Amino acid sequence: MGHSIPTNMRHGRGSLVCSMVGVVMSVFFLAGCVGPPALRSTVIGYDKITNQLDQELMLLNIARAHHMGTPHFTVTGSIAATFDFTTNAGASQRLADSQGVDFLDLNWGASASEKPTFSIIPVSGEEFTKRLVSPLPESAYSVLVFQGTDIPVVTRLMAAGFDMQNRKGHFERFIANNPQRSNDYEEFRRLTMHLAGLWMTQNLSVRDLLFDEVVIEGLKNQPKGEDLWKAQGLKWWLNPDGTWKVTRRTKGRMLMSNYDPMSLTHHERYELNEIAKNNPDNYVMVDIRPDYPGGDFPFFGAIKLRSYLDILFFVGQGIDTIEEFDVAKDPRTPGPTGDNPCRTLTIKVTETSPPPAVPTAHYKGKYYSLGDSLWDQKAFAVLSILFQVTVTDVSQVGIPITISK
Repeated sequence: MGHSIPTNMRHGRGSLVCSMVGVVMSVFFLAGCVGPPALRSTVIGYDKITNQLDQELMLLNIARAHHMGTPHFTVTGSIAATFDFTTNAGASQRLADSQGVDFLDLNWGASASEKPTFSIIPVSGEEFTKRLVSPLPESAYSVLVFQGTDIPVVTRLMAAGFDMQNRKGHFERFIANNPQRSNDYEEFRRLTMHLAGLWMTQNLSVRDLLFDEVVIEGLKNQPKGEDLWKAQGLKWWLNPDGTWKVTRRTKGRMLMSNYDPMSLTHHERYELNEIAKNNPDNYVMVDIRPDYPGGDFPFFGAIKLRSYLDILFFVGQGIDTIEEFDVAKDPRTPGPTGDNPCRTLTIKVTETSPPPAVPTAHYKGKYYSLGDSLWDQKAFAVLSILFQVTVTDVSQVGIPITISK
């Protein structure tokens, strides 16, 4: 932007110098006003476009899964923008016919320009492929649930099914989250809604198992306090036979239950954790017992989590190939269960482009867009978070492509 201001006034040399100083000060002030707004709008703009690209790439891979194609991922590694702030100022003097009368023309201006450099990384390689096809860990599920994400949204998206076990941890049967196995799928949905009902009535405990793990057993003499102080977290106990044992407070695997696990003894919590510990890392233990809320529908076992690639194909094939269907809750489930849509994540396929505000990807002549319900928005957000969990460090998974503008 630029300004030109003529002035018609009497000037001596002193007043002319003062005017020039005022011009210079104004220019610096003007440059200071241009810089911060330009930086702010650029940062916000890049953030918005990066988020939009992530959504479109997610939908594009769902579209590929819909056609049984191979997914491909690209992430924005870095954006470096160089800003040039330019200011200019000038003054010229014209003498009038009348003595002592000057015309002083002043002009000043400031401008800002940017030169962005983008680094995009095609995500590939053995390490990333292993993460893509490996089942998601229990920690990915627990982080989402502990942060308050709806349990049925997370479970229906992440779970391959329920692995039912007996109280010794032995496998009994698997209940698949697969509409092609209609009986299994119905039972899976009812189990998920039962957990949702307990959650909404505040009768579902979701926490890590805590217990005292025995470190030393059968000591004849009482341990010295100074020795235990050096090894922080240790405690000692007197056994009925007069010997001593040393224990350490330990955090174990995650447990979803219709009771407070802290009401159990340390040994009972230890035994539960031993069963959970023998399960794979992608298992989330569930223990719904009789004589507690929701105990009319008891079950014991684990939610088996699937890989991120399996989730993409579940959603993509669910568009019109392996479609989900409505399932009502079990009559033994207490209270409301919240939203229970037919589809885990609705993806619309249309011939024409949806409104600009709707996340959309174009593939094979069709437009793939996100459903408009709050459930769909939550499920899509979970899918995006899980992708970040899967990608983690991209510094070693591909060669960045740099684009300068």
